[in-house]
Amino acid sequence: MSCSSVCAVIVSGGSGTRFGNPGGKQLVNVAGRPLMTWSIMAFDRSSLVGHIVLVVPPEKLGDMRRLAVDPFEFKTPVTFAVAGSTRQDSTRSGVDAVPVGFRYAAIHDGARPLITTEAIDHAIEALVADDRLDGVVCGQPAIDTLKIVDGDRIVETPPRELYWAAQTPQIFKVDVMRRAYAWAEAHGVQGTDDSSLVERMGGSVRCVESPRDNLKVTLPEDLRPVTAILLGRMSDAESAQDTGIIARSPLA
Repeated sequence: MSCSSVCAVIVSGGSGTRFGNPGGKQLVNVAGRPLMTWSIMAFDRSSLVGHIVLVVPPEKLGDMRRLAVDPFEFKTPVTFAVAGSTRQDSTRSGVDAVPVGFRYAAIHDGARPLITTEAIDHAIEALVADDRLDGVVCGQPAIDTLKIVDGDRIVETPPRELYWAAQTPQIFKVDVMRRAYAWAEAHGVQGTDDSSLVERMGGSVRCVESPRDNLKVTLPEDLRPVTAILLGRMSDAESAQDTGIIARSPLA
C-alpha cells in the first residue's frame, strides 16, 4: 500500500482540567520528551503514514511547534489544524485538514503516548484488507466483570465477552468520516468517539486488538506507569544494541 493513502490526525485539543495543568498535558515532559511527541514519533515511523495533522488550540500552536515538533527530525510532513470547542469539533477540524489524495485518516488521541508503530500498521492493514469496512477501532476485549448499575445499585451483569474497551487510533475512510460528521451535525448528535458517529450512520466498523498498555494520560498519577513503560522500552532497545541485536526503535 502506498504511504500516501494514510494521514494521521493527532488530537490535542483538551484544556487539561482533569490533569490539573492550566497549560494542558500534551507538552508535559515524559521520559525526556513532550507527551505529544511520543505519539508523533510512532506515526512518523510508519511507512504507511504519509502526512500528520496535529489538532491544537490556537493559543498553544506556537508552543506545540516549538517544543514538540521542531526539535525532532520527523521524516513525515507535519501540519496543524485548529481545535474546536468539543472533541468532535476538533477531530472534524483535523479530518477536514487532511490533504487531497489521502484515502484514510488515522485519528489518535495525543494523550496516548504508548501507541506503537506495529499497532498502527496492524490496524491500517486490517482496514485496507477489507473494502467492506468503513473503519477500524483499536482496543482490547474486556477482562473485568462489568456491571450495569442504576445509581450504585447493580441492575445486571452482562456477558463480558460482548465488550471491548475502545482506544485510539481509530482509522476510517476519509470520505466516510466526513459524511459522518455532516450526518451528526444534521441530527444534533455528539458521539462519545468518532466510531460511534460512523456506527450510528450505518457504517461498518471492526475492532482490532492493540496492546493493553496503550494507556491514556488523564490524571497526573497516570504519568507514573506511562513513564515507566517508556523508560523500559528505551532500556530494552539499548540492551539489544549492546548485544549486537538489530532492534527497532522502542516506539516502533
